[in-house]
Amino acid sequence: MAEDNNDITRLIIKVTRDTLPQIKDKYPFIYLERGRLEIDDSSVKWLDCDGNVVRLPIATLNCLLLGPGTTVTHEAIKVTAAANCSVCWVGEDSLLFYAAGVTPTSNTRNLKKQMLIACDDKKSVDVARRMFAKRFPKAELTGKTLKEMMGMEGYRVRELYEQKAQQYKVGWKGRSYLPGKFEMGDITNQILTSTNAALYGILTSAVHALGYSPHIGFIHSGSPLPFIYDLADLYKEQLCIDLAFALTLEMGGRYNKHKVANAFRKRVIDMDLLTIVAKDIEDSLGVKQHANRNSE
Repeated sequence: MAEDNNDITRLIIKVTRDTLPQIKDKYPFIYLERGRLEIDDSSVKWLDCDGNVVRLPIATLNCLLLGPGTTVTHEAIKVTAAANCSVCWVGEDSLLFYAAGVTPTSNTRNLKKQMLIACDDKKSVDVARRMFAKRFPKAELTGKTLKEMMGMEGYRVRELYEQKAQQYKVGWKGRSYLPGKFEMGDITNQILTSTNAALYGILTSAVHALGYSPHIGFIHSGSPLPFIYDLADLYKEQLCIDLAFALTLEMGGRYNKHKVANAFRKRVIDMDLLTIVAKDIEDSLGVKQHANRNSE
């Protein structure tokens, strides 16, 4: 389990169903592997492979990332869903994102807005333009088509990789990942792969919790989670790319999953990702955010 007992203990607070925290107030995620998630006296507990038992403050968590070797009871999922905590199934150390359990929301107001914007070609391109502008504020995007903006993005991202390689004095031969062959990549690429997948899990849970769909994107297409990939690009430079190059030399040629997990988690918390993602979605779509607490 990525978290130690001290991390878990400090998160425990008394929360009732009527006073569940907003997504921005929640702790981002906990990664679990090789154990069992079940219920004991109406609380969710984790039993790891070494026989340790840890009670999870599920109402203060935004997302559970379940890795290999995990089992979960029906009752645990029911309680987790009632606490508005999403569950995602991922590969070891979040190397691959497999699926997400959708936590029901009270209305579809935000989803309807997202769909209407996506179906309007002009509005859809405007969303893409606002997303690109967040990442490249000095770029001239007025009148640019989506294809033109994506071409500009490709060049700027390659340039960013080169800048980080020079900044941290790391050899760089380009982004590379072979599905199922994680260990074949160099250390920098391994860190990029693992942190990217973890970021997708966090954002998927946040998007579901806010009442949007991860499947309706504005830049990416032809993939399972286009809106997640759209959003992830807003945060990858700080959370994934800079971190990957910064940690490469520290690794000394050997990937250290604990160091990567701790460093990534710290950056997510320091950035206050769960606070800014809701506002970034609102700004990008050009809509006013509505809470999902009352039925339409």
